[in-house]
Amino acid sequence: MKILIVGGYGSFGGRIVELLENEPRLTLIVAGRSLARAHAYCKSRDRAVARIVPALFDRDGDLPALLAWLRPDILIDASGPFQAYGEGRYRLIEACIDQRVNYLDLADGSDFVAGVFAFDGAARAAGLFVLSGVSSFPVLTAAAVRRLSADMARVDSIRGGIAPSPFAGVGENVIRAISGYAGQPVKLVRNGRSALGHPFTEQTRYTIAPPGRLPLSNTLFSLVDVPDLRALSELWPEAKTIWMGAGPVPEVLHRALIGLAWLVRARTVRARFGA
Repeated sequence: MKILIVGGYGSFGGRIVELLENEPRLTLIVAGRSLARAHAYCKSRDRAVARIVPALFDRDGDLPALLAWLRPDILIDASGPFQAYGEGRYRLIEACIDQRVNYLDLADGSDFVAGVFAFDGAARAAGLFVLSGVSSFPVLTAAAVRRLSADMARVDSIRGGIAPSPFAGVGENVIRAISGYAGQPVKLVRNGRSALGHPFTEQTRYTIAPPGRLPLSNTLFSLVDVPDLRALSELWPEAKTIWMGAGPVPEVLHRALIGLAWLVRARTVRARFGA
């Protein structure tokens, strides 16, 4: 099986390579806009059992021709930021369906993920999978809610969050995404109605306490723009409130981001993707 990983030398794409490289039946194509970086990354995986090859892949280029040349079975889009794709944001999905390539992405933008459903009919007709948001948000969130609510008659409220380790590499595109949506309006469900929230201007505190373990430090969580805000409302339509947050550390930098988000919300400063 050939798996093409767009953004394969980045933080998330590189992690996918690391998790798959011990399977000898795989060919992993590490692709991106920089062939030099792809070569350097592939060279660093000198203990891999899978075949790892670099490739140049520009999502703004001739996508059908690129896919016809590389001929992958599966394409994983691990690039982003998905919030910034703008016009023609689904060109890669369209090309994958046209070239009979299964597609999945790690999209964290609620608008982008919601729009992928429009390709469900075409994907089914082609016998393909087109999966969006295949990441912590919303996949693990939905799995946790499904397990925790298994014995419940109904679900009134869903509140969740992610607290990444300060040693985890979040990647440049995650920073670009956050800088683009912080303080901007996002759709969510609140008190049984469709409403607008503003990421990083709404907070809650929570102490994560795994059973049988010492509790973690009390963590400050801020609202974030993730697919869960819409996807979970379709899975649990009776839920009156759905809120998802992130608790980045150190808290002093988190609070600085909160302050900047309020400036964006007040239109004192302008948010930009890539800022």
